[in-house]
Amino acid sequence: MRALVVDDSGTMRTIIKRGLSLLSVTQVADAEDGVQALSLFKSAEFDLILSDWNMPNMDGLEFLENVRSINETIPFIMITTEAERSRVVSAIQAGVSDYIVKPFTVDVLKAKLDRWIPAAT
Repeated sequence: MRALVVDDSGTMRTIIKRGLSLLSVTQVADAEDGVQALSLFKSAEFDLILSDWNMPNMDGLEFLENVRSINETIPFIMITTEAERSRVVSAIQAGVSDYIVKPFTVDVLKAKLDRWIPAAT
């Protein structure tokens, strides 16, 4: 499985990639904002996207909207501290597959991957 991890925090990208590695997901590309992520997404194939919401240049919601204009089915999991109902509704309307609220555990990550990519873990 090929995953794309997008977060402006290098530490958070490392944490997510480490969690994915523990779940045997070893093909992982990462980007620090939606602009970089969109470029990667257009140039390679991915099975899953894990993206932060709050980022400079292009936030997670705008990145999600761009991804959905290209691919309507790829699992897109928003990882964020934002759990406010109106923001969740905005993400759902834009086509987000699921949410993970920071901080999270590897077990939470595993449950989300199992839900969207059952053969992954």
